[in-house]
Amino acid sequence: MPEPEPDAAAVASFWDRFCTNTGIDQDTPRDVWAFGDSPAMADELLALVLSGRKRATAGALADYELSGEPVPQPGCLSVVLDGAGQPACVIRTEAVDIQPFREVDSDFAAAEGEGDGTLAYWRAGHERFFRRHGEAAGYRFDPGMAVVCERFALIYSER
Repeated sequence: MPEPEPDAAAVASFWDRFCTNTGIDQDTPRDVWAFGDSPAMADELLALVLSGRKRATAGALADYELSGEPVPQPGCLSVVLDGAGQPACVIRTEAVDIQPFREVDSDFAAAEGEGDGTLAYWRAGHERFFRRHGEAAGYRFDPGMAVVCERFALIYSER
C-alpha cells in the first residue's frame, strides 16, 4: 500500500496561498506528508482533522530513525496531503512526547479522534498499523517500542 506522492506544483501553489492569507514567510520550513500508509487511510484520517475531531497523531520512533526524518518539534508546520497527493491543510505541531507504546494514555487516544476514541480502540488499531507498517519499513512491533505522540492544531484549510 503505497503512500500518496505529493503533487509538487499543487503543494507550491497551496503554500503560496497559505503564506499570502496568513502572513507567514514564504521561506518558513515545512514538512509535506499524508497520514497513514495508503491513500484510503490518508483520506480517512484527513477527514477527521478537517472535522476538528483529530488533534493528534502517533508514529513509531523507528520510522523517523530509519528514514532520517527529524522528529517534529513544537511550532513545526506541515502541509497535509490527501490520498491523491493533493495539499489539503496546514497543521502546526503544538507538543511532542516520546513514550513507550504501552504508556500512551486515554487522553492522547481521544485526541487522535479515531474510532470510538477509547484507549482500547487506539491500542488495537495502532498495533495493527505498527505491525503491518513496521514489517515493510524494517522494524518489529513491541509494546515497549518508542512512539512519537504529536499534538497539533489545524491552522489553514481551503476545504
